[in-house]
Amino acid sequence: MNFRISNVQIKYSDDGQLEAVQVYFIANEQDNSINMNGNIPLTAEEYAGNESVAALASIIKGRVIDRLQA
Repeated sequence: MNFRISNVQIKYSDDGQLEAVQVYFIANEQDNSINMNGNIPLTAEEYAGNESVAALASIIKGRVIDRLQA
């Protein structure tokens, strides 16, 4: 399944510190038999060091899998 990051919204506190991040994604099978989209919240700590699209896609894919298995 292909996971693509479509948008990243960063929330800052009043003093300019990174507070939280919403990562929006699109996922689909190559033949489009399964399609999904949504968003996953990340804390500032989870986002730090994982700003690249590849790193975010990996985190989001793991979170989606965890939720599907719950």
